[in-house]
Amino acid sequence: MNLSDLLPKSFVVLRTYTRSDFLRDLSAGVVVGIVALPLALAFAIASGVPPERGLYTAIIAGFIISAFGGSRVQIGGPTGAFVVIVYGIVVKYGYEGLVIATMLAGVILVALGLGRMGSLIKFIPHPVVTGFTSGIAVIIFSSQMKDLLGLRMGALPPEFIEKWSAIGAHLGTVNASAIAVAAGTLGIIVFWPKSWRQVPAPFAAMLFATIAVRMLALPVETIGSRFGAVPSSLPAPGLPPLHLDTLRSLISPAFTIALLAAIESLLSAVVADSMTGDRHNSNAELIGQGVANILSPIFGGIPATGARTRTATNIKAGARTPVAGMIHALTLLLILIFAGKWAAMVPLAALAAILVVVAYHMSEWRSFAALMRAPRGDVVVVLLTFTLTVLVDLTVAVEVGIIVAALLFLRRMTDVTTMTLITDEVRALDDPGELSLMRERRNGLPKVPAGVEIVEATGPFFFGVAEKIQEVLTDIGGTPRVFILRMRHVPSLDATGMQALAALAKRCRAQGTTLILAEVRRALLRKLIRAKKVDVFGRKNFKGTLGSAIERAQVVVGEGAARPSVDGGTADATDRS
Repeated sequence: MNLSDLLPKSFVVLRTYTRSDFLRDLSAGVVVGIVALPLALAFAIASGVPPERGLYTAIIAGFIISAFGGSRVQIGGPTGAFVVIVYGIVVKYGYEGLVIATMLAGVILVALGLGRMGSLIKFIPHPVVTGFTSGIAVIIFSSQMKDLLGLRMGALPPEFIEKWSAIGAHLGTVNASAIAVAAGTLGIIVFWPKSWRQVPAPFAAMLFATIAVRMLALPVETIGSRFGAVPSSLPAPGLPPLHLDTLRSLISPAFTIALLAAIESLLSAVVADSMTGDRHNSNAELIGQGVANILSPIFGGIPATGARTRTATNIKAGARTPVAGMIHALTLLLILIFAGKWAAMVPLAALAAILVVVAYHMSEWRSFAALMRAPRGDVVVVLLTFTLTVLVDLTVAVEVGIIVAALLFLRRMTDVTTMTLITDEVRALDDPGELSLMRERRNGLPKVPAGVEIVEATGPFFFGVAEKIQEVLTDIGGTPRVFILRMRHVPSLDATGMQALAALAKRCRAQGTTLILAEVRRALLRKLIRAKKVDVFGRKNFKGTLGSAIERAQVVVGEGAARPSVDGGTADATDRS
């Protein structure tokens, strides 16, 4: 077995690592660590857990994702994609339930990587990804209104409509100081990069907001006033008690976490590839993500995945290898140890403003608007996924979105499959001119006797093919002596297609019609043999060419005798398998 596609990227690039690479990675890692600080705090608070858990995640998971992932420059940690699902799990099962769900998701991700499933994630439909991503952005924005406006109220309800009802009911408690802090934070984030790119805008905004609140003694809520002091060290590793009933109920959320982690990390890796010209290893990336999500909760963390914005920042800052991501994690560790106590002074209005900016970029409103001009099926999928994410549950939204998208895909594939009655064309030798038929013309195509109907099948044989067969039988009318189904343009056949063919054979046999399958591809014929369906049709009724199928039809109706096929080969297609 070739294990190269499971090898972490760091193991490959460090073989030729140089001092120049280290200096560039060091600079980029420090910059990204500073960028990650306010985001780690904000994502944790938005997820319904204490802010330090975001830092623990960025440190532990961030280091592991870089060390064992499949991308040169991927930066891992808590992201906005998890806010909704984490918040829901914490409300329903508590932090202990979140730990179990996250570790289960890590095991699933490792299994996906070991099973070489990394390339399959790209088949998640774009409307589904856009729908739930935009829905998450709306929920993040809604969840920050309390701190953005400084409302004096209890915890926001988890449901979307109830959340906005509660916000509306408490608008009379708006805190002007909190609004001013949030507005100032937004202004710095927008205008800071235009004049000073050396210091990341989110960090500068958080720093200035904290200093302003401290110096002016503004009456706004801070991390310390709501959550207490921020620890200055990593917690001791530990695991919650495991109960079988809880484990069962967390399997579905765990799969959602795993799916989101896989999608987000591989999308981020693809973006990184486009910026660097490198090529990530998707299977190794999934394994790295899985290991990170198994170990991060042991040290008090929450789910983690690849972060597109931080990865892009890492690249722009000059990162060359995964060492930059490891340095980013170590930078956060040093900040936690030496400056963790000061994090308690950060105003929540500033973090809310930072998350509003994150929600705006995460909304992908341009992609969402573009999908509104897509085919009707895609519009249905994106709107359905978006609505379910916002109003019901992210897990339900992802499951329903994928199922509906799959059904629409099958429907489209069914529309591709056609059944064309070509009896008159063959009799008149007026076929469109396929090469195989041109060869038959030169050698003389047998005469099609009366009572024989020929149908050309084109496209895959699966979902909905039974309906197509029924339509062509209706068009034929009456009861032919022989029904030839030409399958040279049928590329695939699944269990549904086999069942439809078997049902057609039984129906033909019941009404005294002989069904002949002509030009069945070898791969399809092998499937029929493995499924033990050949005897349903009769071995004599599989023919390698249209000419031999017509000869078989002549024998059935009594107008000819069996003779060698017109192309000089054996007439029984089953003998060729």
